[in-house]
Amino acid sequence: MPKMKAIAKLKPAPGAELIETEIPRPGPRAVLIKVATTSICGTDHHIYSWDQWSQGRIKVPRIFGHEVAGEVVEIGKDVGSVRIGDFISAETHIACGYCFQCRTGLAHICRNVKIIGVDVDGVFAEYAVIPENNAWVLEENIPRDYASVMEPLGNAIHTVLAGEVAATTVLVLGCGPIGLMSVAVARLAGATMIIASEINEVRLNLAKKMGADVALNPQNENLVKRVKELTNGLGVDVVLEMSGHPKAIRDGFKVLRSGGRYSMLGIPKEPMKLDVASDIVFKQADVQGINGRVMFNTWFKTSRFLISGRLDLAPIITHRFRLEEFEKGMELLHSGNCGKVLLYP
Repeated sequence: MPKMKAIAKLKPAPGAELIETEIPRPGPRAVLIKVATTSICGTDHHIYSWDQWSQGRIKVPRIFGHEVAGEVVEIGKDVGSVRIGDFISAETHIACGYCFQCRTGLAHICRNVKIIGVDVDGVFAEYAVIPENNAWVLEENIPRDYASVMEPLGNAIHTVLAGEVAATTVLVLGCGPIGLMSVAVARLAGATMIIASEINEVRLNLAKKMGADVALNPQNENLVKRVKELTNGLGVDVVLEMSGHPKAIRDGFKVLRSGGRYSMLGIPKEPMKLDVASDIVFKQADVQGINGRVMFNTWFKTSRFLISGRLDLAPIITHRFRLEEFEKGMELLHSGNCGKVLLYP
């Protein structure tokens, strides 16, 4: 059988290994892609470092990685919407199609969801199998490197556009890649002031390049005081929480104006306390949990933004490595001194 290189978690411990394994075959409703580009996500770093979440979720051995762009080289016998030669990105949530959520337009929070690179083998490899339903065929004028980050870009677009943005003041808490993308999307969607908060100076500088009007480090200045000054004491209209850090989350509620929107994508590592009465109830705050991308409404929006040419992601893509150099990418992600890290098989 033909072989390929892949990055796999072979044992329940920190790290990963470059392996040689058989090229997978697509089932009746799946496609085989030759991976052109894949990018490292925070989830991949969790798996690599083998944190508490990974220990309870990942079954080894597992090829991981889920953000991808590649060319379809083989299709299953029942595939009808994708052709050999198509260049695709991929929705990473594999929905069951029959649970309550799937049948009411909420497939992105399917009760029986499986995630590529988490519950099934992923895309840190020369070839990968993608369900036909999850393959997103790309327009030719979408840059190939941008195609590999469409999945996290979709997270940003889902979060930013979950409410009114035009003519609003926006605070982005946490400027990892999705936070940085959120800055750019909020700017494109008509926000009149964007404040970015981040403790890493590399990412704080990237936030400025992506369109933040104010970029502040909450370790160096009082975030609550500064945001109140910038908004004449009112507070911001919209908070986009991307950090998952308890203090950042609480500070975000303190600077949200009464009647404002608080959209949360960041995930705290453990349960945390909030002043629900003062920060949510009495403020009549609109608090939203954001999970992934709306299938497939968000994907149409993501494609249209990229086709328009108005969304420049170039500053976010800071490092490129060969697949074999994946450890360098993981080290960068651990340090935070990067934007998006791409891997090339």
